[in-house]
Parts: sequence; structure tokens; C-alpha cells
Amino acid sequence: MVDKSYDLAVIGAGPGGYVAAIRASQLGLKAAVIEKDKAGGVCGNWGCIPSKALINQAGMFNEVSHLEKMGLKVDASGFDYSKVHAVSRKAATKSGKGVEYLLKKNKIDLISGTAELTSGKEVKVSGGKDGDITVEAKHVLIATGSRSREIPGFEFDEEQVLSSTGILSLKELPKSLVILGAGAIGMEFAYVMGCFGVDVTIVEMMDRLLPLEDAEVSKVMEGEFKKLGIKFHTGVKAGDLKKTKSGISISMETRDGKKESLKAEKILVAVGRAPNSENLGLDNLGIRTEKGFIKVNDYYQTDISGVYAIGDVISSPLLAHVASKEGEIAVEHMAGHAGSEARIDPDEIPGAVYTEPGVGSFGPTEEQAKERGLNYASYSFPYSGIGKANAIEKGSGVVKIIYDKDSHEILGGHVVGYSATELVHEILLAKKSELLPEDVATMIHAHPTISEGIMEAARGVEGWAIHI
Repeated sequence: MVDKSYDLAVIGAGPGGYVAAIRASQLGLKAAVIEKDKAGGVCGNWGCIPSKALINQAGMFNEVSHLEKMGLKVDASGFDYSKVHAVSRKAATKSGKGVEYLLKKNKIDLISGTAELTSGKEVKVSGGKDGDITVEAKHVLIATGSRSREIPGFEFDEEQVLSSTGILSLKELPKSLVILGAGAIGMEFAYVMGCFGVDVTIVEMMDRLLPLEDAEVSKVMEGEFKKLGIKFHTGVKAGDLKKTKSGISISMETRDGKKESLKAEKILVAVGRAPNSENLGLDNLGIRTEKGFIKVNDYYQTDISGVYAIGDVISSPLLAHVASKEGEIAVEHMAGHAGSEARIDPDEIPGAVYTEPGVGSFGPTEEQAKERGLNYASYSFPYSGIGKANAIEKGSGVVKIIYDKDSHEILGGHVVGYSATELVHEILLAKKSELLPEDVATMIHAHPTISEGIMEAARGVEGWAIHI
């Protein structure tokens, strides 16, 4: 027996699912979103939003030293991290309520409960406010997201061995923390904890921090993290984890066989994320997965007609904004929207690390350009040549453009420095609009602004940077 019928049933109310539902409503489809927890998903509740609230407060706390340079005396004896935590939870709550408002505004039903596909057009929902019900839909969109990936021997207990959710739940700061993994998540929490005075050590198996970013970016970040007092070991493999009453200890082994050990009060394991594709009824329907990720075509369709999947549950970059865009593409295809585009070009996906300095990037790094055999060149303009950056004491950083040697077509952009996560979009817009560096170089930029660094880098590609 069918209890409710729709044109589209979305499983998951994260940034992929709720955006897809709203876009579907705009295109005239009657849509519902099924969510077993809270609207906003991991991003809104235990990821993007609350973590950025922590990062903002950590940055303010770290600026105390600048106030002292002015002769001010700051008494931090009353500092209470639980109040920092409360602000992050307030941000998460506001985000979730905002999603609920948007769904209601667009006449989208939010159905609580756990979803399981019983056919390509029916979803069984259990454990929700309305009891067990069956939802029928012409189209189903799976947007169930991901969770922190566990590795053997480092299983989460959220007391001593933390996931990203566990560290966001802390109301007291640990005295010391080991972070396993130097990707975006590990680096952001290292920054937060380091700013608040926690003794932080990062352990990374690859040869440098942020190993997926351009090497020049990593070099800048390593220098800045050293200034924060954050220690790091790169090119090492974490071995055994032991728990004691006072904390944890882990063994490490370098590539030349040298062994060391580390002790800390807690450890954060930040080595990637795993897709939430279990218990959805995929096997019964014959929907293929690979390493847990659902297989889809260029319009995010699965093997079953009418069933789509987007976001962290498929093998695309695990980023909230990617999930949102994939949701838009999927529902536009469902609706037969004229001019609907296909799968996202991976070279046009911006990545961001929200530390200080921050990182914004897209397209191939220099290493990747070499591996692809591209006929490329690059130009880097230092933040030290940007007047505004020097005026506000943010002179550490680089704007880097990777381009085709002959045509000067923009291939990639990599920015590390103040406001990098915002600035990188100017280079990306130029690439997407098929503009050349000379178009950016000759566009007037207000002075003094950080964005002048983008202009100067573009001028550098053309051989006439001014402030260097």
C-alpha cells in the first residue's frame, strides 16, 4: 500500500539532497526529502558549518598576540572552550532550521525515517514520526552522504580516538592531540586546536602536508603551521595504537625503517570518508557499487531506470558543493530541462582549506600536469607583492596559475594565503568563461585589494607583472 506519491523522492537532506529537491520544485516536480536525522546532513550539522564556526573563533583567539603588540593586556584566564563549542552548535542549529525553511518555502515534504528502496519507484520509510510508510515516486535520488572512514586498529570510541564528529563534540580542549592525516579535515582541526594552545602533532603517510595540493602550496602551509607551533611528521606510517588511562600512544615507521612513538591525550583520525550506501536495498535491485560507491552515468543515473545517486555516495570528489551541483544536474535531466549539462568537469571543481592562511585551488597541480603530459607552464606571484596583504600583515602566500604554453589557456589555479578560498573563483570564472590571463591582467582591480594578486599573476603569465 502506497502512503504518499511524488514525482521525486530524495533520500538524504544534506547539501546534495535538499538542493536537488528545491531545484526539482522550481522545475515543476512534486518532491519529498527523506531524512533519518536532521535537515542539513553532515555538512550542516557535523561538518562544514560548525567547523567553520570553530575556525572563525580560533582565528580571533589567535589574533590576541596582535592586540598585545598595540600595548593591550589581555587576560585569558577566564577562557572557556565550552562557549566556543556552543557557538558552533548554534551555527549548526541555525543551518538546519534554514534548510527546513527552504524546503517548506518550496512546498517540499520533509519525511523523517530510514529509507530503503523496495523497487525502482518505491521507498519504505521506517522509524519516523509517521511510523512505517511507503513512498512512491517516478524518480528516486540517493543522496545519503558519507561518514568518517575507520581504519583497523584505530576504531572510533569518541573518547580517546576521535572522528571529525567526535572532535566537534568536545566541550573541553585536550592538552595534546595527534592528528592522523594531513588533508583538508586534518589541517583545519590542527589549525583550530593549535590556535587554542593545544599541543598538536600531525602524522601523514605522504611526503608533505596537503599532499593533494600543489607542492608550492604545501610548502607555504608547512612554514605557517610551524609558526603556530604545530609539529608534523610526513612520509611515515602509523603503526600500533595503545590506549592508557592518561591518553594514547602510537608507533610510527619511516620509509627507511626508523621507528618512533608519539603520546597524546587524544587522537583524531582524519584519513578520508566512507560512503553511506549500506542498507538501502541496492543489492536487491541490482544497483552496482564499487568499494561502496554507487556506479552512475553522466547524468548520475544508476543501473535502474529512474534511480539516481549523487554526492559522497558516488565516486566524485567528496565536497558539499559538488553534491549540490550534481543534484541540480540530476533533477534537470529528470525534468527534461532544456540545455541540462552532464557530469561535472573535475578540473572545474574548486577545493578549499579554511585555515589561516587558507587554500583555494582547481585543476591540475604542476605534478599532475606533468603526469598528464600537458604542454604547460606556470607563474607564481607572491603575496608579499600585494600592498593590501602587507598592510594587514598577511604577506605569506602565493597566487599560482598553470596554463598552456602555447595558447595560454588557463588549466589550473592554486592560491594559498589570506582569503584564498574566495579569491580562487576569479581564476576559475576566467577558465570557465574561456577567458585568457591577458583578460584578467588588463581588467582594473581596485587598490588596495588582495585580488590584485590575481591580476598580477595573470600579468606574470603574459610577462609583465608590475609589483615584483
